[in-house]
Amino acid sequence: MRRLSVALALLLILGGLSYQAFAKKKEAASTIYIFGFAASFTDTIVHFTPIQQLDSVAFLPKYGFLRDRNEYSYQLRNYLDQKQQMPNRTCVVFYNSNKEKLEKKYAKMKKLYTKAKDGKQHFDIRFINDDEFHFNAVKEMVVETATEESADEEKVPDEKKKKHRGKKK
Repeated sequence: MRRLSVALALLLILGGLSYQAFAKKKEAASTIYIFGFAASFTDTIVHFTPIQQLDSVAFLPKYGFLRDRNEYSYQLRNYLDQKQQMPNRTCVVFYNSNKEKLEKKYAKMKKLYTKAKDGKQHFDIRFINDDEFHFNAVKEMVVETATEESADEEKVPDEKKKKHRGKKK
């Protein structure tokens, strides 16, 4: 009976260690390929970045999404705003760990904006070079906890809303 309990304990320990190794492997940083696209609702200028390789990016373990993917869009938006003086661009990034699949998506997007059914070019397409702009891997962000002072500041707008509601009635 004692041998059976020792064997069972060893199996549980080995199972736990293999699960931890699997969990760490799933959260490990990896390499992806990424490109950006930017457009505006106020003009016909669209921007494409080339496909770039990014190392050490993190994925959300449960869903497989790129962690902080909105930050990559903001990188492109900030570049266009500050360096190209083109504010208010809507920026989107496309990524994949398979470069060939991403190249197909890139070609499809490019075709969508270069070839119209009527044969005319309706968009001013601008390609951003690698030496002008390059995506940077986003490091994991640490969120600070709220202090008592910031909690008090958050209460002020609520009190103003209550006073304002009283005036409406």
